[in-house]
Amino acid sequence: MSLKQKSRLPQILMLLGVLSLGAVFLFPLWQITLDAAQFPGGLKMHIWINKISGSEKNIIQNINILNHYIGMQYIEPDSIPELKYFPLVAYSMMAIGLISLVLNKAWAYLSWFIIIAILGALGIYDFYLWLYDYGHNLDPKAPIKVPGMTYMPPLLGEKDLLNFYVTSYPHLGSGFLGLSTILSFAAFWVKRKS
Repeated sequence: MSLKQKSRLPQILMLLGVLSLGAVFLFPLWQITLDAAQFPGGLKMHIWINKISGSEKNIIQNINILNHYIGMQYIEPDSIPELKYFPLVAYSMMAIGLISLVLNKAWAYLSWFIIIAILGALGIYDFYLWLYDYGHNLDPKAPIKVPGMTYMPPLLGEKDLLNFYVTSYPHLGSGFLGLSTILSFAAFWVKRKS
């Protein structure tokens, strides 16, 4: 690798990091799957940075019908503020990433890495709170009540909830977010070493 190519490597890494962050608009961040005998193939709910979708057209409606019986709140994507402001945060971070690319300074790459890592951790914590609220804040008039039972899906992993086997894992969008974070740190590391 020539000296000129080495000097541009941090910028290339940062550009790839910014592009990886943009992939959160192309792929879901998380997937929650509800498996049960009455649903062959399971109900797969995809959580994106700006919407909730699933393996079927009416996934949210089907899950809301099931939730009604155990007293869970309806999932109403339009009423979830994070789905509106998380995309703005991602766009802002992409713009800041491009500015740090132009500045081409180690401190700029490190700053972006720290901010994106903190935002990622806060996003996971916010998701945990969302799951906790949906699983614990139950309607006392629900048709099915099991004393002491809560219905919080796992943040990460697998769990039996009544007759459902629930899995919750990151999806491709989270992988690209992680890659973006790693690439920004690599840009900082290479710039610092040079």
